[in-house]
Amino acid sequence: MNLVESLEKSLQDNPKIPVLQPGDTVRVHQRIVEGDRERVQVFQGTVIRLRKGGANACFTVRRIATNNVGVERTYLLHSPRIDRVEVLRHAKVRRAQLFYFRKLQGKSARLKERLAVRSSDGKNSPAVAAARAANEPAPGGAPSAAPTSDSTSSPSEK
Repeated sequence: MNLVESLEKSLQDNPKIPVLQPGDTVRVHQRIVEGDRERVQVFQGTVIRLRKGGANACFTVRRIATNNVGVERTYLLHSPRIDRVEVLRHAKVRRAQLFYFRKLQGKSARLKERLAVRSSDGKNSPAVAAARAANEPAPGGAPSAAPTSDSTSSPSEK
């Protein structure tokens, strides 16, 4: 294994970078150095583009700033300046690059949320598992909530 392959393998195992897909709403925490001080700046928006390229992989995040002005930032996926990336929601999209998103504004710029989210290992995410567990009946066969009425008689009993 040469140096490049070992570098790319170490970058793929970075726990602070989740699996990103186009349409995800993310919150990127970026470290900014100003003089001798360092602070964390947060940028929240929708992932409109992913470029895979090993150590050069990057993603573009777009958000609408004040006065309906769109702001896009492109981040290197494995940059040491990225403190962490949080995925807030997943959207259902049918394209790999959402450049048409630049022309949309207001309600037309909304994306439908995707409920069944799979992680990189093919299993459902913990949020989906918790949502499904909340909708399933309790073990032990709890009685149904359908009201039963014994006082009413059917027409055939008369």
